Amino acid sequence: MDSRRIAALVEPFLAAAATQDAAEDRSPAALSPEPARALTHEQLEQISAYLDLLLRWNARMNLSAVRNAEGIVTRHFGESLFAARHLFPASQDRRLQSRLIDVGSGAGFPGLPIKIWSSDVALTLIESNQRKATFLREVIRRLEWKDAAVFPGRAESFPGQAEVVTLRAVERFESTLGIATRLLVPAGRLALLIGSAQIMRARELGRDLSWQPATAVPLSASRVLLIGQKHSLSAS
Repeated sequence: MDSRRIAALVEPFLAAAATQDAAEDRSPAALSPEPARALTHEQLEQISAYLDLLLRWNARMNLSAVRNAEGIVTRHFGESLFAARHLFPASQDRRLQSRLIDVGSGAGFPGLPIKIWSSDVALTLIESNQRKATFLREVIRRLEWKDAAVFPGRAESFPGQAEVVTLRAVERFESTLGIATRLLVPAGRLALLIGSAQIMRARELGRDLSWQPATAVPLSASRVLLIGQKHSLSAS
């Protein structure tokens, strides 16, 4: 897909937006402090290369229920980049490298687009389906990333931890949420891309985290980004 078309499709997800707590149906309380930021030519080229691979592999195996290129860019890349700009704003100090674990990565969302957005992130994609894990390795190889890897197993078997863990549209949400929380270092952040109906349950289950207000995903009637920070070891 043409880079200019990709840029146009993801622009609503990168624009400055209002935040609101979808669980309490509040009106937008404040503008996001992070200003709009356009993708670079290199980032758009990376998305284009990733998209081409995804479309080719999707013709042979079920990586995404969305089959057309524009729908994939809007539904998957847009939502992932929306999470990326909240987790790694342009104002953040880039001297401190963050580790990110994407649980149940599937076709690579949101982990791979977050890595495109913030190239200094050390990325681990956890995916137990071997064919999907092979696809993820191919994307990493194509994009020539040295600090990205695939763990082809279950999240509960992964031995490491990270400063950021992401979770999107996984089965067994309730048990996986607990596993994802255990993958966080103290004061690490868990980012959930979920339906608004799951917000209350996530907060009930995630009592080891301090939750931010949910933020509505652009162009979606019910999708939200919910970020929680794990309590530090010194917290009572």
